[in-house]
Amino acid sequence: MQPKWRILLVVCTGVFVASLDLFIVNIAFPDIQRDFAGSSLAGLSWVLNAYAIVFAALLVPAGRWADALGRKRTFLAGVAVFTAASALCALAPSPGVLVAARVVQALGAAAMVPTSLGLLLPAFPPQERHVAIGVWAASGGVAAAAGPPLGGLLVEASWRWVFLVNLPIGLLALLAGARFLREIRDPSTARPDLAGAAGVTAGIGALVVAIVQGASWGWASGRVIGLFALAALLIAGVAARSTRHPAPIVEPHLLRVRSFSVAVSAAALFFAGFAAMLLGTVLFLTGAWHDSVLRAGLELAPGPATAAAFSIPGARLGARVGHRATGLAGAALFALGGVWWLTHLGPAHDYAWAFLPGLLVGGAGVGLVNPALTGAAAASLPSERFATGAAVLTMGRQIGTALGVAVLVALLGTPRVAGDFDAGWLLMAGAAVAAALAFAGLGPVGVPERAPAARSAAAEAA
Repeated sequence: MQPKWRILLVVCTGVFVASLDLFIVNIAFPDIQRDFAGSSLAGLSWVLNAYAIVFAALLVPAGRWADALGRKRTFLAGVAVFTAASALCALAPSPGVLVAARVVQALGAAAMVPTSLGLLLPAFPPQERHVAIGVWAASGGVAAAAGPPLGGLLVEASWRWVFLVNLPIGLLALLAGARFLREIRDPSTARPDLAGAAGVTAGIGALVVAIVQGASWGWASGRVIGLFALAALLIAGVAARSTRHPAPIVEPHLLRVRSFSVAVSAAALFFAGFAAMLLGTVLFLTGAWHDSVLRAGLELAPGPATAAAFSIPGARLGARVGHRATGLAGAALFALGGVWWLTHLGPAHDYAWAFLPGLLVGGAGVGLVNPALTGAAAASLPSERFATGAAVLTMGRQIGTALGVAVLVALLGTPRVAGDFDAGWLLMAGAAVAAALAFAGLGPVGVPERAPAARSAAAEAA
């Protein structure tokens, strides 16, 4: 096997385990809530959001550490931390300990995920990178497809097994990575802005708390208004700091590359809707339709399987017709899935007609959007900025994920019947439409004959 394919296999294993964890934890959410009696949906949403926020804030510093210390070393350290934290999650005796362990998991994921792309793309010549991106995206899609049914099976024994399953996969990735990965580093990389990372964590955290608690505390209460003001001040402070720091949390000159900044914005918007869909469907199936977790997992599996099936064709389509057109089509399909559920789901259990069509159409949309986002970002940056650029793009996804879950929890409250979920499907569709509008401003960066010019412009901006 050629070295580039070995590298592809190893890094995709890391992406697989990180993606598997996302889907398995969502499917286990109802059982976690039942096991920790007395915990509210708003309180337990931090099992998802603490991970997303810390992951988002540390992605760029981790990307810089990867460039300076070595991408192989950083990737393997991330896999090790993520695997060890998975064991801690499985042993958690309380919600607080589980949330803390999820924060440690996020540390490992932040080192692992963006570095995987930084190791992968330099191993392939430019004309083959769309294939590598498609396989990289598909590995996450395969994990997504396996997550719901596998999570349902594991939860039959205990929700704790959804974390223990990460251990053998993580150990396999460590052994293979130590043998096959090649070290890549940029010794000139400046020390990352940890104060900026702390500011992003605190700012997004304050915003999420305000959204989640707004209904119970009162949207006009001093606490909620204060949290919104604190979030605005912290994010503004980080933005101002980024113009002066030698290694900011987000490099302003990267965001001045239009195609890259549009891709990050589209990622945040799209994944807000995706996160709302992911948690909302689990709660709907187990709550409104009273399905078992195992049955819900099996019912959800066709959606991510469709996304995986569309990932590689989506990457090829993006290389041929442009990432703008591919992303627009994907976001439109995802919005259509939300509209279908909004107009067809009701109290009667009608999986084949009311639920499955929306799942398949939405899954196809995800399969087109993911490679469009990654491809547009990669085509916008010089090779020495792949790791950092991937980190910023994934940061946008994770911030969108945290905000999507927070808004969904605020909208649902304590859902009991099918109609209570209509706001969630509307959120899904609205976020997808907003992402489509962002894609419309992307420009022709993904068209092959324009891509070299786009990369040249990005290099000049850098």
